[in-house]
Amino acid sequence: MAFGLGRVCEHEGDLERAAHWYRRAAESGHAGAALRLGAVLGRLADARSADESAEDLLAEATRWLSGVQAATTPDAIELITDMLNRHQRLAARRGLEPTATG
Repeated sequence: MAFGLGRVCEHEGDLERAAHWYRRAAESGHAGAALRLGAVLGRLADARSADESAEDLLAEATRWLSGVQAATTPDAIELITDMLNRHQRLAARRGLEPTATG
């Protein structure tokens, strides 16, 4: 049921609520929910790339994606590749930020 609620919330564009429901389903062992949770957390991180929570979201997404038993399916491989790209973009942005001097 939690997975279905996550899908509805994601479809409606409420990624925060979708993540909540996918997380509950994933914690119960639903592999599909873990994959969707990783994808939703990645999208939330993209939306928050300017603040520090993006890194935490990406770290959680990576943990969920790396623990999925079905991580060798094409969908899972695509999500993991997207997550790696998000990590690289975030690292590049951090490298471009001016450093404080003084």
